Amino acid sequence: MKLFSYGPITQMAATSSDVYAFRVAGNIDDDAAGALAEFMNKVFDERERVSMLLDLTAYTGSDWDAMFDGDVIESRFRALTKVAKYAVVGAPDRATKMIGIMDKIIPVEAKAFGVHQTDKAWAFVGAAPADSHAA
Repeated sequence: MKLFSYGPITQMAATSSDVYAFRVAGNIDDDAAGALAEFMNKVFDERERVSMLLDLTAYTGSDWDAMFDGDVIESRFRALTKVAKYAVVGAPDRATKMIGIMDKIIPVEAKAFGVHQTDKAWAFVGAAPADSHAA
């Protein structure tokens, strides 16, 4: 299986086929956000439920227009019914607070983890990193 990669976003192989994990290294622009959203919308078409892990330890920000892409908006709404667990590692403080609030009001179990809690984040979504050559 070929893993997703576009600009600063790279999919990490997981030991569970129901877990989609991504590392963001740099700034997410409109094209990268749209490409990831398009990829996840295809996943949502094929899978009943998945869990997601997002590693933001090397994230530097997002362009404002990245939020307004049609595929991005669609994937965020679909995630409410398609994502069981959502883990974020190394989120900025503002995002960590938002994840804590959203966990209480959306039907997705969401948690933020510190930069040194990657193993806990993987355990939360029910998988571990896999060798990408074995996937």
